[in-house]
Amino acid sequence: MTDKIAVVPGSFDPVTKGHLDIIRRAADVFDTVYVAVLNNSAKQSLFSIDERIELLKEVTIDLPNIRIESSSGLLIDYAREKKAKVIVRGLRAVSDFEYEMQITSMNRVLDENIETFFIMSKNQYSFLSSSIVKEVAKYGGNIGELVPTIVEEALKEKFN
Repeated sequence: MTDKIAVVPGSFDPVTKGHLDIIRRAADVFDTVYVAVLNNSAKQSLFSIDERIELLKEVTIDLPNIRIESSSGLLIDYAREKKAKVIVRGLRAVSDFEYEMQITSMNRVLDENIETFFIMSKNQYSFLSSSIVKEVAKYGGNIGELVPTIVEEALKEKFN
């Protein structure tokens, strides 16, 4: 029997409790989960790829079936390289669906053998995004409920 392998992609700039919830739930379903840290050229990143990988490694240290890596090419090529049959995406609200549908449809054109599974975020994370976290952190707001402690500290360091 072969391993059930999935990829959870994202920019994770920074990783939030919402991201962690999706990663943990994927780790419960799949044998191996690759968390692919992507560089979104449309966004100005606060944390470097290496910093994001390090933060993710620290907050997922208790999940032995998680592998944290970066990827700069097409996600579908990365999934193929890892022999993943599934890409896992989190959905926060209906507003995410149209964008995710476009990405999923394009991925199906590129490789119809790789499925996309959507995991609905828990209600307490349905509003949460890295952009919102960065904006609140920039002005010294309380983000303790939104990100792991180590990420909160890293954000304070960036903005001080």
